[in-house]
Amino acid sequence: MEQNFSIESNLNEVRNNIREACMRSGRDPEEVTLLAVSKTKPVEAIREAMAAGQRAFGENYVQELTEKTSELGYSLTGEDGLPVWHMIGHLQRNKVKYIIDKAALIHAVDSLHLAEQIEKEAAKHDLRANVLLEVNVAGEDTKWGFSPEETEEAAREIGSLPHVAVCGLMTSAPYTLDPESNRMHFRNLKALSDRLSQEGIYEGRKPVLSMGMSGDYEVAVEEGATIVRVGTSIFGERDYH
Repeated sequence: MEQNFSIESNLNEVRNNIREACMRSGRDPEEVTLLAVSKTKPVEAIREAMAAGQRAFGENYVQELTEKTSELGYSLTGEDGLPVWHMIGHLQRNKVKYIIDKAALIHAVDSLHLAEQIEKEAAKHDLRANVLLEVNVAGEDTKWGFSPEETEEAAREIGSLPHVAVCGLMTSAPYTLDPESNRMHFRNLKALSDRLSQEGIYEGRKPVLSMGMSGDYEVAVEEGATIVRVGTSIFGERDYH
């Protein structure tokens, strides 16, 4: 690790890059939420990010999310200074009950069966769960998600569930060393989201578009991302055990 590594300075650099990407594309930086992906990272690193003003964090694993909410607390709005947690990884149906009242947004709803389980658990808590539909926009065999052609019908079915709010779309674009190669995927997802919005899928809400990670978030912002999921560029390389 570099001697001058600092989560605060990394956050500031990412925020500045987002602002510049917004300037290039004529967008308001306030439209873009920086989600700090804290999977595998210790609570101390999250505290350091919070001290630098970061409130929104993304976790891939249910057990990590529940452990960290237990230690750091959680908020669905962030207005009380507590962290706001997003569930961004593949979610198994039998684990929905553990995060339903803790995750402000569930990013990766990739099947009607999962949505129905979210509905069931949300009803128990008398809340409306905010979700994004995961779209496999590049058609990768190794990725979860609806195909672009399936997404509208899925959005209508899931949106009809009384305790589930379809807030937008998310995708994990292909890993690449050239972020420009993902521009078309981000552009296609934005176009799909715009079509769903015109069809009334979002019930008048401004659609959320979760796309872009450490390697390509600036391109994603230029193409309309409202949430970028950035981990390595903030916390450094992950330590997988």
